[in-house]
Amino acid sequence: MATPLRPGDGTRIGRYDLVGRLGEGGMGTVYLGRSPEGRPVAIKTVRIDFTGDGEFRARFRSEVNRARQVPPFCTAEVLDADPDHEPPYLVVEYVEGPSLSTKVREDGPLSGAGLHSLAIGIATALTAIHGAGVIHRDLKPANVLLAPGGIKVIDFGIARAFEATSRHTRTDQMVGTVAYMAPERFDPAPGGRPTTAAADIFAWGAVVAYAATGRTPFDADSATATAVRILTQPPDLTGLPVSLRDAVEWALAKEPQDRPTARQLLHLLVAAPATATPISPAPRVEKPVSPAVGFVSPEVVAPDTLSPRPPRRRARTAAIVGIALLVLAGGGLFASRELLAANAPEPSATGPSGGSTASYRATPSPVDTHAAILRGSHRTLIHIAEADRDLALDLHDSEVVAGNGTGAKSLFLLVPYGVDYMIRTLRDASSTEETCLGVKIIPDGAASLTPVACEPTAATVFSLSAANGKDDKGRPTYWLGNETYGFVQYSPSDHTVFVEEVGDARPLSTFSLVDRGPN
Repeated sequence: MATPLRPGDGTRIGRYDLVGRLGEGGMGTVYLGRSPEGRPVAIKTVRIDFTGDGEFRARFRSEVNRARQVPPFCTAEVLDADPDHEPPYLVVEYVEGPSLSTKVREDGPLSGAGLHSLAIGIATALTAIHGAGVIHRDLKPANVLLAPGGIKVIDFGIARAFEATSRHTRTDQMVGTVAYMAPERFDPAPGGRPTTAAADIFAWGAVVAYAATGRTPFDADSATATAVRILTQPPDLTGLPVSLRDAVEWALAKEPQDRPTARQLLHLLVAAPATATPISPAPRVEKPVSPAVGFVSPEVVAPDTLSPRPPRRRARTAAIVGIALLVLAGGGLFASRELLAANAPEPSATGPSGGSTASYRATPSPVDTHAAILRGSHRTLIHIAEADRDLALDLHDSEVVAGNGTGAKSLFLLVPYGVDYMIRTLRDASSTEETCLGVKIIPDGAASLTPVACEPTAATVFSLSAANGKDDKGRPTYWLGNETYGFVQYSPSDHTVFVEEVGDARPLSTFSLVDRGPN
């Protein structure tokens, strides 16, 4: 669903009229546009602060060239592009239909034939995408559209060619959404491990599990804890139909060489669901990139022709430690040693046969109210730790102020959105129109929080970053941030709540979550 244009957006780019906004990310904005022939199109533009970066412009040009090679039957077709425009832009087919994330959020998890068709549709898309020499790198429910004619996988803004390294990707860059990122993506070694098509296969498994259950298979209270679970724990596939369990478990293998190719996945899924037997996950060798064709053709090797590859325990352990130093994409979350230790699983002393093993077992923990708040099943006060006040709507329901924590205007519900949240206000629990907090720009350049429609946009999605402290009641504290506009802060001098970029400094205010019972 498009949102209105903002001041400064302009009304035209190239030969296209701009009608509204479809989304915004770390590298640019996607607009709903109209072609000279009257056709609705989606136009992706690069953020203005990147356009002077020659490396980024080269990356965008590479993206356009690769996107043109992807067959349009499973993706939004590339219609036009101008990498030399100010700003550069890419025009693709506008796809009618909700995203998978919107569908699950509004109607609940998929089941039966609809779920199986979704799994096949995404696997078909990946088969075509990988065949064109492209790795998506950010496959997630928001990038899967349920179009009238079938599944469409969109947003190749961070797709790359099948290459061990790219001249356009530095070793300190990480792109993707944590809950759907493969373990090898967190490798902190110099140069890391090259991202291959196997990372998209892992994301496929996480997306299908989300579609079937409404949660990610490594769901945790924070992006850091999620990353640790991805690295060390088996997926929680409770609620996943038996007909898809083999395929999803295979796709979520910790090591990339243990996962199937997209074509193998498709072969497994189109077999009769009740009788399908998974192909043995054999070790794989990837051929070099063909200069003439430009893509990798994975070759399956019989299990007895290669020695089993030893598990990368050292690399995975290093990755866990490395998360403490790495800014996780999309959330700006830094892990502390304490947080990592609290979320790391205990090594199992013995395996199934009683012998020593290096596998891990998850330590069950009792359900607590804090976890229930983060899952979106309990109401909460959002407590300003330094001020002993709580966020609340003002008298006229026009913006957020610091209140005393009483009444429905102080009650909120965290609505998980990937690893982030929308914050729904419960001022009128009987209302059929849900209202969430959003960032409102004030003419003097500051920003405030105001109630808006519960639609995931750049202004309504917030992150909770562990501040590694406690409030006066011993509850953990967080920095409450918005990727586009900055952090939510409280001014004790004039008692106002505002949103502000802080650069390299720490935010002034931290927040804790006060349980107010089941929703």
